[in-house]
Amino acid sequence: MTVLLSVEGMTKRFGGLIAVDDVTFSLEQGGICGLIGPNGAGKTTLFALIAGFERPTQGRVLFRGEDIGRLAPHSRAQAGIARTFQIVQPFAGLSVVENIAVGAHLRHLGRAEAIAKAGEVARFVGLGRELEAQAAGLTVAARNRLELARALATEPTLLLLDEVLAGLNPSEIRDILPVIRSIRDGGVTLLMVEHVMQAVMNLCEHVLVLAQGRLIAEGLPREVTRNRRVIEAYLGEGAAKRLEAQHG
Repeated sequence: MTVLLSVEGMTKRFGGLIAVDDVTFSLEQGGICGLIGPNGAGKTTLFALIAGFERPTQGRVLFRGEDIGRLAPHSRAQAGIARTFQIVQPFAGLSVVENIAVGAHLRHLGRAEAIAKAGEVARFVGLGRELEAQAAGLTVAARNRLELARALATEPTLLLLDEVLAGLNPSEIRDILPVIRSIRDGGVTLLMVEHVMQAVMNLCEHVLVLAQGRLIAEGLPREVTRNRRVIEAYLGEGAAKRLEAQHG
């Protein structure tokens, strides 16, 4: 498989706080990779470093073999990297299709072409009936789909999903999982930060685990969730020992 993204020795300090600590990994093209870890592990900061919203203290990001460290966020988007945000902030006064068209303008300069692309993406993510609805009036589930659509409209090669399932009930989660798989099947590589572990187990072929800014484990989902260091990071050392004793 072709390596699409390589993160090498990535470190980010905010004063005395080390948010990301010497993280190295690579992503192969065409899959879904999960990025998990306790709150405050550095996951969103790592996304910001990959997408160019933060500059690393040290380390580098290679995309398609090219060092993109000097590229601003919009240039990385042009190169094919898109991301969603934990806190969804659509343009409240614009319609759904107009919000998505903002992303589509990256590849389609004409308004009519951008609107057409936006409509196509909206239908793909399940917002076909809300094209003219005001973004301010959307449900949580619809706002999450809108955030996903805005990123997809840039026609990325790599899509970074930051808790796109946050705030959804089990039924809404089940409804959106096929959309995420369809994005992968369309040739987009996904790296997703997620706390809904059942979704991680169902969607991801590979999982990375961060704790206190460090990459402590990676591998197949079932392997990672049984890893002693991962259990300690989530539940504490005492719980890890008890589980180990119970299951041998």
